[in-house]
Amino acid sequence: MQKINIAEKFDLISDHWKPHIAAEANGQHIRLAKLKGEFVWHSHDDEDELFIVVKGRLTVRFRDKDVDLSEGEMMVIPRGVEHMPVALEEVHLINITKAETTMTGNVDSERAIPVSQLDSV
Repeated sequence: MQKINIAEKFDLISDHWKPHIAAEANGQHIRLAKLKGEFVWHSHDDEDELFIVVKGRLTVRFRDKDVDLSEGEMMVIPRGVEHMPVALEEVHLINITKAETTMTGNVDSERAIPVSQLDSV
């Protein structure tokens, strides 16, 4: 057991759209990521995804609407729901999901990083 300073961990991250594992609990990864620009349309067939915005403003696009998340706000994206995160300016995000969840879910993309290649911070 050790405390984790989230701000210090974000300071260690320089790349965008590459999650880093900050902790694990109950088969879940607590991942930190810096986002900027658009991601890809995707969904996760077997797991929900939790987004917590620590810094900045994130738009989560759905096929029928957009949802804007500001600092201190969070959203659960249910399994099977297609979405695309968009960060016009840099966003610091906490993502909580099953440890085996790939970031692009059911979509093959050059932006996908296998879970086995995620770094810890």
